[in-house]
Amino acid sequence: MPLSPPPELLIFSRYPASGKAKTRLIPLLGAEGAAQLHRRLTEHTVGVARTSRSENSRYNITVHYTGAALKDFRSWLGCDLQYKLQPSGDIGQRMQEAFRSSLEHHSSHVIGFGTDIPGLTPAILHQAYAGLDNHDIVLGPAVDGGYYLIGMNSLHSELFNDIAWGTGQVYRQTQEICHQLGLRVFELPSLSDIDLPEDLNLLRDNPHFSDVLTHTPLLSVIIPTLNEASVLGTTLNALQKSDDIEIIVADADSQDGTGDIASRHGAKLLKVTTGRADQLNQGVKNSQGRYLLFLHADTLLPPDYRALILTALDNPSTVAGAFRFKTDISSLAMRIVEWGTNVRSSILKWPYGDQGLFMERRIFDEMGGFSALPIMEDFELIRRLRHRGRIVTLNQEAMTSARRWKKLGILRTTIINQLMIAGFLMGISSKTLSRFYRKK
Repeated sequence: MPLSPPPELLIFSRYPASGKAKTRLIPLLGAEGAAQLHRRLTEHTVGVARTSRSENSRYNITVHYTGAALKDFRSWLGCDLQYKLQPSGDIGQRMQEAFRSSLEHHSSHVIGFGTDIPGLTPAILHQAYAGLDNHDIVLGPAVDGGYYLIGMNSLHSELFNDIAWGTGQVYRQTQEICHQLGLRVFELPSLSDIDLPEDLNLLRDNPHFSDVLTHTPLLSVIIPTLNEASVLGTTLNALQKSDDIEIIVADADSQDGTGDIASRHGAKLLKVTTGRADQLNQGVKNSQGRYLLFLHADTLLPPDYRALILTALDNPSTVAGAFRFKTDISSLAMRIVEWGTNVRSSILKWPYGDQGLFMERRIFDEMGGFSALPIMEDFELIRRLRHRGRIVTLNQEAMTSARRWKKLGILRTTIINQLMIAGFLMGISSKTLSRFYRKK
């Protein structure tokens, strides 16, 4: 027996450009703040849709987008979604075209919704689809008189014509048309949307959005260690721990006092003995920040690193970033190595872990974190991030200790590093590469 056509979720989204998103909130939040809130609401909505899909793998998700190029949306919201450019016209015309396209391509149970409903949950989406099993239309009424969701099994164009969009009459008018057409309507719980300054009270105690209103997002700095007592104290001092900076040291059972140093500096100390990748992943799991910075124990950042990171990640199409590479050796040979590293990082968009890799937690989670590799875990994650979208290298430098170059020599260390990359790209197992690297 053939399967029925897959249900489809239609998300109507605008790019969060400053001055063009949530314009009625600009007097209170400013242009940047309003755009940031719109961005956060959209990310929440897409997350709800993904969760629904994970619970019902047959769901298709299509983002009907406007305000930016496709590549920017894919960087921002992910490559696992389908995308369609919204046509010109009012919201009714754009919604009608989206439903027509989905229903003509043999989808059933098509649900469409916007991105400004913080109370939207996977349970409500499942309820909407269940309602379409024995009703013609599903509607989710908004408190302001509009609706936040509409679903149907066949196109009813009348529901999108001659509606006073943007007013408190939208839901009543839609109900009246359904009654005139004899359509059976399933009504979802009423929810509030976020359009006006008074609506912001709904978000002040919501951890998903409250930091947008207070402008105090938390940055979690995650440092994997193994016997790093000689350098860790200096690194932790340079980080300048504060209320909006959380420091986590994930230690692999050091025997030289590394853990004591971390504790004395106020860092959260974790014991993780299952490999470097797991140290990093467990650091994230035990962190609270919306933004993540993965830092080597011997790397020093500029004093304003937090502000630099947040500014870089303000661009929704930026998936990750790092600092320029510099070491504490001043020789000509080392300067050449640094130059080559920064060319690779800036032009090829391929920084390494010793440059202070940073990203949003949302991106980290969507990418699945660091793969369980004994070595090259940062290289592999960056490789996946490059397929997702834009990686930036800041002009400011991260100063990394050249301990390994001093021990093995600059030329030998550089050759080993390049052989590791070549071997990884050729498919040599990470266990073999790890054995080769550790014995050098």
